[in-house]
Amino acid sequence: MDITKVTSTFAVAPQVTEIDMPVIKAQGITTIINNRPDGEDGHPSSNSQLQDAAEALGLKYYFIPFFGMNFPLHAVAEMANALEQSPGKVLAFCRTGNRSINAWAKANEATQTGIDTVSIVANTHFKLV
Repeated sequence: MDITKVTSTFAVAPQVTEIDMPVIKAQGITTIINNRPDGEDGHPSSNSQLQDAAEALGLKYYFIPFFGMNFPLHAVAEMANALEQSPGKVLAFCRTGNRSINAWAKANEATQTGIDTVSIVANTHFKLV
């Protein structure tokens, strides 16, 4: 599993599966945000399977799906809320991680956290849209 640390409390990854959950927990991550819709091409697991596996290990789990890089307002608001409600380390995932890091950036912009998301993302292999 390829996890990219974005900040001390936020990371992104490409698709995770149920088998990855113990590894995620062992890395000190306490919350998972799934930005990948069920039925998206190549999606190996359903949201309910992933949620069951995460919650069985005591991880918080949020399902905030959206397609592509369109960032609907409700998804940005839900992402901001999930980040606010998660005091520990958070891992967000989608197909490649790019959608998730951009959703994180947009959530921080929407809530005016003052985090310099442009500089932070520039230090990863992802691109802001």
